Amino acid sequence: MNTATEQGYRLEGTMLEICSCAVSCPCFIGEDPDGNECFGVIAFNLEQGEARGVDVSGLTLVNVAHIPGNALAGEWRSVLLVDKQASDVQCDALLDAFGGKLGGPLADLASLVGELVAVERVPILHEAHQAEGRFLAEGMVEAEFGPIQSSPDGTTATLHDSAFTTVKGAPAYLGKSRRYRVNMPQHDMSWSFDGHNAIQTAWKMEHRP
Repeated sequence: MNTATEQGYRLEGTMLEICSCAVSCPCFIGEDPDGNECFGVIAFNLEQGEARGVDVSGLTLVNVAHIPGNALAGEWRSVLLVDKQASDVQCDALLDAFGGKLGGPLADLASLVGELVAVERVPILHEAHQAEGRFLAEGMVEAEFGPIQSSPDGTTATLHDSAFTTVKGAPAYLGKSRRYRVNMPQHDMSWSFDGHNAIQTAWKMEHRP
């Protein structure tokens, strides 16, 4: 019989969102997206953690999504990209967690997806700190971004305690894409936006049934 620990998860790292919305993304605070739809990439960089008793530290999972209205209303059309470094066991554990099978807050997040189009395993490069850096999912997603420094001393602009905050009090660093491309015609997902939203924040979720 599996223990509660083996059935649950504890995941910690950062969440990076790059999308078609203007700066800053209204979806992040629970408002309707610019143009009433959002073409986004949400990357979960797992610095440490486990799911279903499997260590998934150092891996990245990405939701590439077309959101046809308010993000909290659901009906996302999504493709999940799993870091190719993940073993089959790690991949299955991540998909169980992020697919909602293990319950808890990740099940609430998974419920926003109306259509899961595909799951792909792909080499992922995730180099981001406080909304500065780059993100690559080989052959599928390419993005470079930088922070918005709105104060005279060059401090990066931030949000606190927004709709998608999972670490109380942790800042969400506001940025802007220098380049943002999604190229997945096989899934009817191809778009290009420069100078639009990029936002990064600490991210943590835990569930012990």
